[in-house]
Amino acid sequence: MTEEQKRTTRLSRDEAWELLTRYNKDAFHLQHAETVEKTMRWFARELGYAEEEDYWGIVGMLHDIDFELWSQEHCLKSQTLLKELGVEDSINRAVASHGYGIANDIAPEHLMEKVLFAVDELTGLLGAVVLMYPSKSAKDLNLKSVKKKFKDKKFAAGCSRDVIQRGSEQLGWTLDELIERTIAAVQSFLP
Repeated sequence: MTEEQKRTTRLSRDEAWELLTRYNKDAFHLQHAETVEKTMRWFARELGYAEEEDYWGIVGMLHDIDFELWSQEHCLKSQTLLKELGVEDSINRAVASHGYGIANDIAPEHLMEKVLFAVDELTGLLGAVVLMYPSKSAKDLNLKSVKKKFKDKKFAAGCSRDVIQRGSEQLGWTLDELIERTIAAVQSFLP
């Protein structure tokens, strides 16, 4: 598929949610899936892919479909699982690409895949920063406080700073630009 071809999916959001919840029950994982979905939808609109918003969102929602039950095979099991479920190859590939250099060698190619790679870990970090604020509001997020927590490797230790940094490089953005844009994305839908 070339960059110029519009990416669409025959899956509705409700159907994608049903697939996700078939294999994931933990509230944290489901919230993360929705956060990444909404972040991806924001980026689709922001980066000129508004016609592909549903596609970008569904990829974001399904990106960790295999994580809860098969964490040791994350980004590997999803390829088999999504194929068996009849999900389009392009979604399968995009989902798998967020494990590049960690679980597989499927490099993000399309801008959407690069965004997913970068924001998956970053949305987790932003969520942890929000919980530190007395207000518990994403509206209080700012670059300075996020960068301070980004530098503290003990804070939200499960969020890979290396992956976030590599993601910004793949996009050709500075780390600050990636963080600022992702803050704007989550502020558009989180309280």
